[in-house]
Amino acid sequence: MQDVTTIARELLLAPSGLDERDLDRTLARMTEHQVDYADLYFQYTRHEGWSLEEGIVKSGSFNIDQGVGVRAVAGEKTAFAYSDEINGEALLRAADAVREIGHSGGNGSVGSVSPRSSRVLYPALDPCASLEAVAKVALLEKVEKLARAMDPRIIQVMAGLASEYDVIYLARHDGVRAADVRPLVRMSVYVIAEQNGRRESGSSGGGGRVDLTHFTDEVVERYVRQAVDQARVNLESRPAPAGQMTVVLGPGWPGVLLHEAIGHGLEGDFNRKGTSAFSGRIGQRVASDGVTVVDDGTLAARRGSLAIDDEGNQTERTVLIEDGILKGYMQDEMNARLVGVAPTGNGRRESYAHIPMPRMTNTYMLAGQRDPQEIIASVKDGLYAVNFGGGQVDITSGKFVFSASEAWRIEDGKLTYPVKGATLIGNGPDVLHYVSMIGNDLQLDDGVGVCGKEGQSVPVGVGQPTLRIDGGLTVGGTGG
Repeated sequence: MQDVTTIARELLLAPSGLDERDLDRTLARMTEHQVDYADLYFQYTRHEGWSLEEGIVKSGSFNIDQGVGVRAVAGEKTAFAYSDEINGEALLRAADAVREIGHSGGNGSVGSVSPRSSRVLYPALDPCASLEAVAKVALLEKVEKLARAMDPRIIQVMAGLASEYDVIYLARHDGVRAADVRPLVRMSVYVIAEQNGRRESGSSGGGGRVDLTHFTDEVVERYVRQAVDQARVNLESRPAPAGQMTVVLGPGWPGVLLHEAIGHGLEGDFNRKGTSAFSGRIGQRVASDGVTVVDDGTLAARRGSLAIDDEGNQTERTVLIEDGILKGYMQDEMNARLVGVAPTGNGRRESYAHIPMPRMTNTYMLAGQRDPQEIIASVKDGLYAVNFGGGQVDITSGKFVFSASEAWRIEDGKLTYPVKGATLIGNGPDVLHYVSMIGNDLQLDDGVGVCGKEGQSVPVGVGQPTLRIDGGLTVGGTGG
């Protein structure tokens, strides 16, 4: 099998007759004026999607996108241009567009070429080609049949299957050359159940940096069962109570609350600008004892993982909070340079048409020592949030609102009945101080996360163990 650098060069440079000398000339032109950093980001992406509704595959999509982003950075200023043409002329036009950001007097030199090898976290394959079209359709039809067989109250099934083949090649002014081949697949399942005129929904899904053979019979059945079970539970739900109460968060996907309410506040750009609730607090206690939060882009085959980030740096396991003490932030090249620290491999961009910024990869809280059943049994009156839907957060204040898609009432240490319409309202930095029990059941999500920031979306992972939170959260609901 070819290495990723060879694949990237043959796919992105060779068709246009480009070689390393062309890249060097372009970078030299960009650095004729003094800049702190410059790079060329080449990308080829092939995406395929299929969707099923009302028992038939209603739509299929296939698209190829490629281009190059050209960036120069001087101080806090960034000049950026991109082209969906990859050739020498387009490169030079883009270089001329961005080089004026620098001060005159540069020497136009670039570092000697230094290939940067990447770790193997996922196979260098094209997942779009891993199954025939007939087999892809059959996968979605299987979802439909399984869901209806599990419960006759299921009246509607929607399923989606997506695969992406993403190849990047990066050339930097300091001579660094880096490449990556990034497969990504995802299956989504959504069902609606009806009983006595009442309709409720359930959803599930997953994937990762693998190919479509990941969706075995066992995996598909698990996704479908999760969606059907959620719909069943919601059919029996009562209005959620309202007011301040003890909340237990389930393991896995509820880590999305951690991602939104806390993770974004630990990204380097917000902290350099002093707009995060965590700004200037390195070394201070920001959470209860036992709370350790990491961002780890090195987990094999995970949706949020990257062998290298979008600036050519290897991703890392970055400890953000350790035993309640703030240890650091996630950094890209520019923000790390401006505050005098090393980048952490968190420079990410949606595509060649976007500038990179500090972004999360897989962000999760480490496990503690408590049994999950012991945690629930310890609560006299509270809420158990199993799964979450959408939410909003204010990075500056840390305030957030999240809706629970599945939740249960806890009474005298037992789950008594499911509730509907529960929202959790609180402040991320405050809530960390109210974590009183941490489960031993750390789970990562199944691979569905998408993170948005400043108009850019990237795949991410979240996770956490079961958590008991004794204060700082208000449950919004319609019940008494």
